[in-house]
Amino acid sequence: MLRLFDIARNAYLSLIWVPPAPAGQMMKGQLTPSRTIPGHTNTVRAVAFFKDGRRAVTGSTDCALQIWDMQTGVSVEEPFKGHKKGVLSVAVSPDDRRIVSGGWDKNVMVWDVERKYMPDPLVKHTDTVNSVCFSPDGKKFASGSDDKTAVLWDVDTSGVIVTLPHSGHVWSVAFSPDSLKLATGTGSGDSIIRVWHTKNAEVLFKINAHRWTIRSVAWLPDGQQLVSASCDRTVKFWNSSNGSQIGQTCIGHNESIVSLAVSSDGSFIATASDDKTVRLWSTETYRQIGQSLEHTAWVPFVAICPNMELLVSANDEKVLLWSIEGVLLPAKIGPRLSSKKSAHLDQRRDARKLDDAPNPQIPQLPQQYISSSEADQAIRQAIHEKLDNAPLRVIDTSTGRLCGQDAQINVFMRSIEYKELSSSMTRGPLQTEPIREAVAKYFSWVMLSHRWESKEPLLHNVQDKDVYTLDPVGSVVKLQNFCKVARDAGHRWAWVDTCCIDQSNNAEVSRSVNSMFIWYHHSALTIVYLSDVPPLSTPGALADSAWSKRSWTFQELLASVIVLFYQADWSLYLDDRSPNHKESVNIMQELQDSTGIDAQALVAFHPGMTGAREKLQWASTRVTTLQEDIAYSLFGIFDIHLPVIYGEKRQNALGRLLQEIIARSGDISALDWVGKPSDFNSCLPADITSYTAPPCTLPSLSEDDIQKSVSTLRDAVAMESASKLCTLLNNLSPPRFANSRLQLPCITFRVTDVRRRPGQDGNKSITYDVKADGLQDLLITTEDRLVQFSPSRPIRQTFLLIRPWHRSDLELPDFDDLESLDSAGVIENVNDWPEPGSPSESHTRDLRLIVRLGQPFGAFLLAQQRGGEYKRIASDNNIIAQVRDAASVDNMMDVRTLEIL
Repeated sequence: MLRLFDIARNAYLSLIWVPPAPAGQMMKGQLTPSRTIPGHTNTVRAVAFFKDGRRAVTGSTDCALQIWDMQTGVSVEEPFKGHKKGVLSVAVSPDDRRIVSGGWDKNVMVWDVERKYMPDPLVKHTDTVNSVCFSPDGKKFASGSDDKTAVLWDVDTSGVIVTLPHSGHVWSVAFSPDSLKLATGTGSGDSIIRVWHTKNAEVLFKINAHRWTIRSVAWLPDGQQLVSASCDRTVKFWNSSNGSQIGQTCIGHNESIVSLAVSSDGSFIATASDDKTVRLWSTETYRQIGQSLEHTAWVPFVAICPNMELLVSANDEKVLLWSIEGVLLPAKIGPRLSSKKSAHLDQRRDARKLDDAPNPQIPQLPQQYISSSEADQAIRQAIHEKLDNAPLRVIDTSTGRLCGQDAQINVFMRSIEYKELSSSMTRGPLQTEPIREAVAKYFSWVMLSHRWESKEPLLHNVQDKDVYTLDPVGSVVKLQNFCKVARDAGHRWAWVDTCCIDQSNNAEVSRSVNSMFIWYHHSALTIVYLSDVPPLSTPGALADSAWSKRSWTFQELLASVIVLFYQADWSLYLDDRSPNHKESVNIMQELQDSTGIDAQALVAFHPGMTGAREKLQWASTRVTTLQEDIAYSLFGIFDIHLPVIYGEKRQNALGRLLQEIIARSGDISALDWVGKPSDFNSCLPADITSYTAPPCTLPSLSEDDIQKSVSTLRDAVAMESASKLCTLLNNLSPPRFANSRLQLPCITFRVTDVRRRPGQDGNKSITYDVKADGLQDLLITTEDRLVQFSPSRPIRQTFLLIRPWHRSDLELPDFDDLESLDSAGVIENVNDWPEPGSPSESHTRDLRLIVRLGQPFGAFLLAQQRGGEYKRIASDNNIIAQVRDAASVDNMMDVRTLEIL
């Protein structure tokens, strides 16, 4: 029987690969492809396998797609032609019926494999399409482009589901195995992996993954890990639940890595590089396995056959097939696959070959079983992942009693749901996604969003009691009705801030405040209780409710994915019985009108520093009972974690928040306010209401106006001075903010004359005529009493008018990493790098900067202190300044970073 197996095995291998040379010879030489498939007339840039593993489709810069029989090397169909420029990416749908492709012509095309007709291009992207992929459930496909977007498409309609904006070129897109997440990898100085939820287009988290462009991202089959490959020549593995790195970085390639592929069992990956090699890596040891596969040119892609027999790469216009078994033969392996995964790979391969053998006497391999300990460990891991984003304490709606997370787990372990789940896990291989789904369903929770009233039940009022049996008076009735509504909606667990947080435990309070946004966001439902909205209310009652004016409820609205509004009698607002009021056009329009915030932003809010000034304006009209909460309620909105110190002053709490925003993001738009300065730092406002007015916006020049001004200045400006100024500004460090001290880069103008306008006796605010070197004369109104001085009556104290520096004024080009400078997307050699711009181009750039510096700008008035630091003098209105003569570049040369208290 063993000989029968050997005969069958050798016959099978003879069909798909050329037997390797003897071991001794192979150690001296290089592995060779088992088959070479010519066919395209230009470089092959992409390949994708069909489910059967025998067929694959390739895309080429000859603008065509071609389907091949990988065992015979013969084309199966006529080429698919429709792209006007080169094809860079292809993907096959899970049902093998469709192919999607993208490339240099900026189009996405969906091909019907059976009908073989040319589709109409899907025109959405405005630049090269680098990557395409189908979701494993076959309902969506995605595309990533140099236009800094990824697009989700509907497979059936080919319509756009959502466009996902990025801050760099999108080089790679990849769906998770459960189709619920999309990972994107970017370049252009961004080099970030973003993991998006495919249902609400929310960024679940970001990973600052690599130093240079991320050319490829992929999921391991269990969905628990992501892997990325970069132009920085490294491969890294990531925890897909929180973005933390797993294991060591894979290092070995000498040039940029441009493609990676994952084996169907997740035991190894393959990478392709500009160094003209393909390499295999173990996903357990993170080390290279087998020999490197040498090519004669850079390798644009790599793919692994679903049955793990073949690896596919390309050399120019040829497709190369390699035997994976040949690469991993023991005689040639340095670092090897772990024994467990190596045995698993052998078992899978041998089982397939035994199945294919014609002799019925060859026995099948035994069924793999899952041990009870292995199943229990998988379940506990899923519970840990779920509760990691869950409240610390909840109410069991079936019993009315409080439960901590340990108690929740104990209840689950004794439940019917646990028994059903564990009994379904007797036969392998272990499937983690059904476990996660069952655990997520059981532990799902409902949050209450409401306005605190008098005598709310606290933890000590509820501890070890059944909330349903409490005396139904005051706010206890609200608690009881909330639990009943949550229970009737099918949810076991409920959370309310009044009694589910130990207010006497400072550590728990701090953790809860910093986690609140996450808890609401990951909840199954948020119930909003409008105690002041009577039954049968008409539209507008929600906007008039006190709930709509509170700061904490604002965060809760933005964080929640599914929301239902209930009136005072616990009936649905406007009798709207849709499952999610965030999808109700009427309700969201009412909230948009009352808040001034676009409904789409309310529905699909993304926490973080982006648009900081606008978010501060949103919060500026909200109120809190405790003064510190005006800052604490914004921690989640800005994705910031800070100590919670109840008892500190409002200015200190707000100051710490704003300091963190500026320090982490470099965004100084938070300095754009009018009002009283903070004791925390004079560049910050004393109260958030100072952000109520929209940010100061000044008219910008059109491109034609800039060109005309550049032409005018070309003969009027000393180019040496202009170049020096540009260099000074380019070398400025970003703003730094720590310990209440702001290090602010700026262009400074010395104030030479301050004179009080007559006839203002008794006025709260005084208007001054102010002159400064190089600036047009100004009027500044402030409550501060300024010392009057002039050139003939000087004083020892220094006053400055400053222009805070924004690097955006340099008009820096959106550089991608060096590899993207080549028209084909890759530069293989330093000698191929483009030459720097000509002197005339450099002069034009410098003059464009001078033109922009000559426009009006928002200025700050600073007064020097005894220690050499400065303080900002708050004004009643924005100070709009302008240089007297843009051609006088020397008047703008005082460039420095000031320390402001």
